[in-house]
Amino acid sequence: MDYKEYANIFKALSDETRLKIIEMLKDGEEKCACDLLENFKITQPTLSYHMKMLSDCGLVNARRDGAWMRYTLNKDTISALRGYFNAINIREDMKKSINCDC
Repeated sequence: MDYKEYANIFKALSDETRLKIIEMLKDGEEKCACDLLENFKITQPTLSYHMKMLSDCGLVNARRDGAWMRYTLNKDTISALRGYFNAINIREDMKKSINCDC
């Protein structure tokens, strides 16, 4: 993953509603848009906008099921994001181990 892809993910995560959606999908089970919509005071087109943001950056997989969409977290993207943050922690640990104050 490159910096542009990470930036798009962080942009998608910079919204409270989208963070709540990620939280709702964390159990790994597929959720219908109608189930997600029940938890918000937003319209279906607004939910669609948020889901498009999450899908476009690769955080969420979308699957059409008749008139509804079904969503799951994209485990590969979540894993890559976890790796990105782990790499930052490793660099911080290395900096401490060489007693660098810069």
